[in-house]
Amino acid sequence: MIDTANYRKILKDGVWTQNTGFVALLGLCPLLATSNSVVNGLGLGLATLLVLLLSNVAISLIRHLVRPEVRIPVFVLVIACVVTAVELAMHAFLPGLYTVLGIFIPLIVTNCCVIGRAEAFAFKHGVAPSAVDGIATGLGFLLALVLLGAVREVVGQGTLFSQADLLFGEWGRHLTLHLVDDYRGFLLAILPPGAFIGLGCLIALKNVIDARAQRRSATKPVAVLLATRS
Repeated sequence: MIDTANYRKILKDGVWTQNTGFVALLGLCPLLATSNSVVNGLGLGLATLLVLLLSNVAISLIRHLVRPEVRIPVFVLVIACVVTAVELAMHAFLPGLYTVLGIFIPLIVTNCCVIGRAEAFAFKHGVAPSAVDGIATGLGFLLALVLLGAVREVVGQGTLFSQADLLFGEWGRHLTLHLVDDYRGFLLAILPPGAFIGLGCLIALKNVIDARAQRRSATKPVAVLLATRS
């Protein structure tokens, strides 16, 4: 039985402490290839989150029926079935985004973070914590995709939420923000080298935030002790 504190820890680890894109550095191929805009990153991130949630729950449900020797092939089979269902749904309801993302939707099957969470968590825990772990890991990957997509889109095109209609329909056309008038673009940000540079900058920013948080937590007990003595 996992209490509320442990659920919070699972969420924090998946979204921030052990973030798939910024810390574990898993799934870099789709992360770098599809993050040239917020909408592309959001679309693939939501698809990956759904796959993580459904595959974690499915593997947790059958974990007592699967022998350890054959667990990896079973994981791949379950994940492939879930990805196929998500791919067909996107093809039916989001054909424009499906065309843009292309091969990277079925390649979710080979995403290391999906099979990694199945092996490290879902195969060892119950349905509820496995579902939370899938959501947390998916949100962490979604965060990495959206932030990197936002940085590359702003620097490369001077816009935010360009082609939002691919994900949100006709009303999504009104979501596009033109941040700089007559912006001629910066091609490097859209190309693969820009993805590596942007990811490196975001990882550095996360490290700075974590370092400051550690310093604050280290000085807080000292401040409390001084306050009590005075």
